Amino acid sequence: MSTATKTVIYQLVVRYFGNLNTTNQRDGTIGVNGCGRFADINDAAVPAIKELGATHIWLTGCLRQATLTAYPAQGLPADDPDVVKGIAGSFYAVRDYFDVCPDYSLIPAQRMTEFDVLVGRIHQAGMKVLIDLVPNHVARGYQSVVKPGLDFGVGDDQSRFFARDNSFFYLVNPPNQSLQLSRPSHWNPPGYAFDGKFPPEDGSPGHVPKASGDNCTAASPTKDNWYETVKLNYGFNFADGTGDYAPRPRTWDCVDTILAYWQAKGVDGFRCDMAHLVPRQAWEYLIKNARSPGRDPGCFFLAEAYPTSDRGYPITNLNDLIAAGFDAVYHSDAYNALKRIYQGLGSQDDYNWQITPLSSAERSCRLAYLENHDERRVASPIVSHRSDGSNASPGDSGFGSPDAGYQLAPLHFLFGNGPVLLFNGQEVGEPGAGIEGFSTDDGRTTAFDYWCMPEFVKWVNGHAYDGGGLSPAQTALRQYYADVIALCQDPSVRGDGYWGLKYFNRSSQFPDCADEIYTFARFQDHSGRLLVVAVNFHANSGVQGRVRIPQPLAQVAGLPNNVTVRLLLDRAGAKNDTVAQQTSGNLTTDGFLVTIPHQTCHVYAIA
Repeated sequence: MSTATKTVIYQLVVRYFGNLNTTNQRDGTIGVNGCGRFADINDAAVPAIKELGATHIWLTGCLRQATLTAYPAQGLPADDPDVVKGIAGSFYAVRDYFDVCPDYSLIPAQRMTEFDVLVGRIHQAGMKVLIDLVPNHVARGYQSVVKPGLDFGVGDDQSRFFARDNSFFYLVNPPNQSLQLSRPSHWNPPGYAFDGKFPPEDGSPGHVPKASGDNCTAASPTKDNWYETVKLNYGFNFADGTGDYAPRPRTWDCVDTILAYWQAKGVDGFRCDMAHLVPRQAWEYLIKNARSPGRDPGCFFLAEAYPTSDRGYPITNLNDLIAAGFDAVYHSDAYNALKRIYQGLGSQDDYNWQITPLSSAERSCRLAYLENHDERRVASPIVSHRSDGSNASPGDSGFGSPDAGYQLAPLHFLFGNGPVLLFNGQEVGEPGAGIEGFSTDDGRTTAFDYWCMPEFVKWVNGHAYDGGGLSPAQTALRQYYADVIALCQDPSVRGDGYWGLKYFNRSSQFPDCADEIYTFARFQDHSGRLLVVAVNFHANSGVQGRVRIPQPLAQVAGLPNNVTVRLLLDRAGAKNDTVAQQTSGNLTTDGFLVTIPHQTCHVYAIA
């Protein structure tokens, strides 16, 4: 039985969280569009995030990235535009693993001190701090100004594609290749000299081109490749699927030093980008060291991972990452199943298959989310089919409206005791609209460009963070998310007990059941109480039907003979209304009546 506090991660993108500049000019510079700062996350912002229910703040994009913004006084020139995506640059093309982005500081020379102060502010509020670890790749122009002696690639044997102790993979066949770069046709900001070349990889002695971060081994990566990054080598040869881990590859120790550096600054954990592209053996070493007594035994590790059986992927299933020591992994399959329902390309049963067969151990380490920086905003349009008539992927579509949160947040956040993620702006219905620059009008808030979140700015309200500019609908939505997150800490949700009820509540078994209602129960064994989550999946209207509790569930939950059914959450938010009083036996034979409006979820307590 688990009763630990459920982890609630608030993903905060420093670049635009506190940015009040609503110019939002396409390809705007930092001077035109503005930028959020560490200092914007102030003594009003941090408690407001805590009050929302967060236990952890993920400071996204803090590490200094390749960028077209120069800081010459700090010895930080702009990068070659051919290897940068966006004017600001991608969060995930790290330029210096021991530095933070000067864009986010009031005084660039004191940027690390300003970061340290922010970490202290978050800790003082009783929350933990996560930052990104991007272990699979770095910016093509990676070079540390903080610790230049620890640069990747120093001493590499550039005559070999793969060698255990090389930092990178070198494109040696055919010899004397020169890197030739492309970029998307829509991205051509004026004033930048693009020539498709990158002198450090021009094929001259000591300048051999490197494999890109997405395992691309072409010296001419396409516009769709991760051409701005180079892949790091952990002793796994992605070209033939073989590994060489003894003695320990040099990259392992480099990354261990990086983790220790940030832990010493008070960072409590790491969201690990594309974690399935790093071998399990390396993760076991890195996580064990990070949790050693001299560092932080409670260091939190979250894996973004999409493993497959591809021989170029050293991790082939999510449970390998849990076995290596990760606290949680993205539950992308469940998210995608929800998206397909909205697209009209999937069913409740598809979602049920993603959550009900999970063991209690698996459920406790699946991260649930409805948004993150990689995915379309909830409020962005639903897209069912591409222009050629083929079915759109989940990544091509949003959920169509902020109101989808009223249906999906309780369903998705309460199915397990594992962590949940809320992305800044989600709580007020930020739509991710507009062409930002390198990012197209794709329903996402850009990870490449200087931008602000215009709906979120209404909550920021001049850095008062009091929601003074929000509409009544936005205020209600934010409070609803807070109410759902509060339910995440309910003892029945923090417990291990899960019981899928879809198999029992079907009209084929009970004619007064509504097949459009999807249900499951959460509980602690023999606690005398359980929660029932009931979601209306009818496409266009409200639904009424009866919900029944199987007798074996009533027994394992330890329900008393006489029970009260109370409504804890509806579209209006938290409540505690009695809806039925009956015997536990009647819960099986007759159940209780529910009336659930369109695009809504109800949560009931039975005790």
